[in-house]
Amino acid sequence: MFIRTERLFLRPTWPDDLDEFVALLNQQEVARNIGTKALPDTAERAMDVIAAPRDPLLPHFFINLVSDDGTRLIGSIGLGRDGDDVELGYWIGRAYWGHGYASEAVEAVLNNAWMLGHKRIVARHVADSEATAHVLTKTGFRSTGETSRRFSEVRGGKVEVMTFVAERAAMPDLSDTAPLAKENPNLLA
Repeated sequence: MFIRTERLFLRPTWPDDLDEFVALLNQQEVARNIGTKALPDTAERAMDVIAAPRDPLLPHFFINLVSDDGTRLIGSIGLGRDGDDVELGYWIGRAYWGHGYASEAVEAVLNNAWMLGHKRIVARHVADSEATAHVLTKTGFRSTGETSRRFSEVRGGKVEVMTFVAERAAMPDLSDTAPLAKENPNLLA
């Protein structure tokens, strides 16, 4: 699955990306904000994570910045399960912070999630990441006010995390298009 936005190309992970992926992911500022599990610190460990079977309704993408010179890997974004919740997670390499790339990628993945049939997406972020709270709010998430503690290998202990949620409005009833389809049979073709 691929997603193209105005400035970004979201695509599956490819083995050629692994060294760049590990280098970006293991920047201390980036790793501190992910904060929930051990991060792959070698291309081999990254391949193990990437090659693990994935539910097709929970896609994962590398975020690539498109320029006249081609594309450049700048981060990662995807959906996963946390208990009964479908959870969004993302990160952007430090050099690319503050340019709106995270918001653009989150918006694209949320739209994709709605098309896949998800009705509710949860996102959690470490409490001291105001930038992440800003991105989530800007892209339609709202704070639930719920906090919890999760273990962060990078931070060496439990950290406070904030919970945000985005909910899909009810899907339109396509049965309303039946009269239009009779008038114009090419409308739904």
